[in-house]
Amino acid sequence: MQTITLILNDAPYGSERSYNGLRTAIALQKENTQVNVFLIADSAYCALKDQTTPEGYYNIGRMIKGVTRRGKIGACGACMDARGLANLQLLDGVHRSTMAELAEWILKSDKVITF
Repeated sequence: MQTITLILNDAPYGSERSYNGLRTAIALQKENTQVNVFLIADSAYCALKDQTTPEGYYNIGRMIKGVTRRGKIGACGACMDARGLANLQLLDGVHRSTMAELAEWILKSDKVITF
């Protein structure tokens, strides 16, 4: 089985880069691929619980929940700390991560994609 790591950089709403990264992760999982997603910089906000969006608008929290059923999602701990997110609850299936874990994922991946 192929392993692909996606690195997301942008906040969950405003830009659609994180949205498109998660869409890609979901599509890859349908192709029997192991997917790791690392949330770095402002994408750490994607991991927060209790996201509420207007009816008919995409919800990053629901998308992440879908990815965590079969993949791994880590949020950069240093990025969380810098943004005051350290004590906030993360979505189920998302763990506080490190650059060392990202490096390990990259080295074990067949491909790495950034958004």
